[in-house]
Amino acid sequence: MVHLEDIQNAAHLLRGRILRTPLIRSPTFSRMAKAEVYLKLENLQQGGSFKVRGATYKIQSHLAELQSRCVVAASVGNHAQGVALAARAAGVPATIIMPSWASIGKQEATRGYGAELILQGESLVESIEIARSIALETGRIFIHPYDDEEIIAGQGTIGLEILDDLHDPDFVLVPVGGGGLIAGIATAVKAIRPATHLAGVDFRIM
Repeated sequence: MVHLEDIQNAAHLLRGRILRTPLIRSPTFSRMAKAEVYLKLENLQQGGSFKVRGATYKIQSHLAELQSRCVVAASVGNHAQGVALAARAAGVPATIIMPSWASIGKQEATRGYGAELILQGESLVESIEIARSIALETGRIFIHPYDDEEIIAGQGTIGLEILDDLHDPDFVLVPVGGGGLIAGIATAVKAIRPATHLAGVDFRIM
């Protein structure tokens, strides 16, 4: 289980290694919602998403083990880029398994950040199982995209930054995919501001 102290430790280790992204007021969404709405601009991270936080914390936490080993991960794109960037920064080789249908742009970005890319699997679940098998067979460290306490702690640093910039928010809305992001943010926010409400938001294709 991830605790506030874990997220605070992650924040300390990540300082200077990732971008502390701005929290800005959105006039458009504030007008639409008839409330003060702020956006945490994780799209400004290198790689374009929050995923580099968890990946960097995971890899930096295991540098001693990784001196003679590689990492392997599975992703449809953002986690792949986060792991590739974090591994390159640490000087660690990375292999990424992507489903066969992953976008060309995500593939090229991942390769561009220095990772070996293998297109295998018809779904993310299949690609994750392939990555796990490679880790078991080769002794590499497997980095799950969301079901990992260090990944969750790294993503949770966003919650600390939100509360640093906006001390007493009424609601924090978090996009939900695998659940690692909201698990980390909720842990941080609820530990510091128990009265703040949190909700996960999933996308729906109309």
